[in-house]
Amino acid sequence: MKSRKIKKMMWIVLGSGVVVGLVFIALLLAWSPGQPQPLRGENGEPLAGSLSEKIFVEINGTAQGMFIKSRDVRNPVLLFVHGGPGMPEYWLTQRYPTGLEEDFTVVWWEQRGAGLSYRADLPAETMTAEQFVADTLAVSRYLIERFGQPKIYLMGHSWGSYIGIQAAAQSPELYHAYIGVGQMAHQIESEQLAYAYALEQYRARGDTRMLRKLEAVPPSQTAPLPAEYEALRDAYMHGIGIGTTRDMNSVITGIFLPSWQFREYTLAEKVKLWRGKVYSRSPEFGLWNTMLSVDMSQKVPRLELPAYFFHGLYDYTCAYPLAKAYAETLDAPLKGFYTFAESAHSPMFEEPQKMRQILRQDVLVGKNTLADE
Repeated sequence: MKSRKIKKMMWIVLGSGVVVGLVFIALLLAWSPGQPQPLRGENGEPLAGSLSEKIFVEINGTAQGMFIKSRDVRNPVLLFVHGGPGMPEYWLTQRYPTGLEEDFTVVWWEQRGAGLSYRADLPAETMTAEQFVADTLAVSRYLIERFGQPKIYLMGHSWGSYIGIQAAAQSPELYHAYIGVGQMAHQIESEQLAYAYALEQYRARGDTRMLRKLEAVPPSQTAPLPAEYEALRDAYMHGIGIGTTRDMNSVITGIFLPSWQFREYTLAEKVKLWRGKVYSRSPEFGLWNTMLSVDMSQKVPRLELPAYFFHGLYDYTCAYPLAKAYAETLDAPLKGFYTFAESAHSPMFEEPQKMRQILRQDVLVGKNTLADE
């Protein structure tokens, strides 16, 4: 009798687990229609002249995906080059709307090997920084032809600023201006500044547990960084508000879980998002380690087009002091550096109204009147 009761309880537990699993799958499917919603006017109807699409374009031998959003396709085109390597960012606009589509035809391109563009069979020899720069230029030329505009705007964020500024330097004739957000300057040095700042902050908070962890795994002065430091990096940065956003204290609750709720990816595309993240950081490609070692003041000392830099004061993912110093030394016909005092690494998500004001009053008219003095 006792054995029968145990078996019955086991079946109940197993059955409950199956039900929970089915409910979870149903919720994922409900969150995954995979189609971008049209932009709507005040009456709720799709807005005439607007654009809201998810498309795939053949770029340098492989299909690459992108979302394009615009309230008016006659607006200037803005190509957003995301961070990572391997982490598209458009899906974050569901939680952190930027409003970029109000003033631009904004193109959220998902790079080779990432998100919509993930393929496990991509040739390893194409996963290089040089190839990503070439892809950026190819996407830019596609957009110029498609929308019939002589030039576009180029915005690079984090890793995207590393390849974006190189694309702008190589082919300035394609762009009205370059906009670096969370601009990379010398990433291995940035890790040293972030680590020193974190020790100070955790010490002030009396967080001896995190202090012990940090003190045991300091970052190296050369790439690659110690694996133990890399494993702790996201946690210690988000724990003191110097990571993705100032208010994001965990990549699990702030990035991983919300990504599964994004309605414009299918369920399969959500899986590809995370497969692409791991794939793009593969040591075989060395994208992260290569980027760590580059001093941008030596790599790109000059641009032949206007350059604007948007940087969060609390950004130590790509350290604010280094980005500011790089902007000051960069030779460009017009430049402006803009401090976002309430932001960490993503001012376009954290202070979107200020960003749009700068874009409207400075970038779109070729001025720098709102820049830091």
